[in-house]
Amino acid sequence: MESSLRLVPANPSPKASISDTANSLGLHDTLKYGPRSLADEIKSENHLQARLEKWDETQRNLKLTMHRNIYGLHAPMRQLMERKIVSYNPHVPAMPQSNIHLDILEGRDETLDVTDSSVGI
Repeated sequence: MESSLRLVPANPSPKASISDTANSLGLHDTLKYGPRSLADEIKSENHLQARLEKWDETQRNLKLTMHRNIYGLHAPMRQLMERKIVSYNPHVPAMPQSNIHLDILEGRDETLDVTDSSVGI
């Protein structure tokens, strides 16, 4: 649990390109910037997608931090413990898998999502 009151996810850290890490000879300076990663050079980052992927986690951390500031340390610890207990869901192959208890604890019981309408498909 990150202790911050951030409303939106932080921008991903910028990756340095070869032109940014080149020394006077035009080569990548490994001692100064670390080993070169071709995966980082090839992968194009979409900053909006990175923020959307971290949106729920950031909102959960904000709520837990606010509860800790208002009620003390026991409130977020209890919520995390309840989520962990409820998230253990042994799967029975004959039954459709659903975890309504976790949805209620996370506040998703009153929202409609794509997964709600496509359960039987």
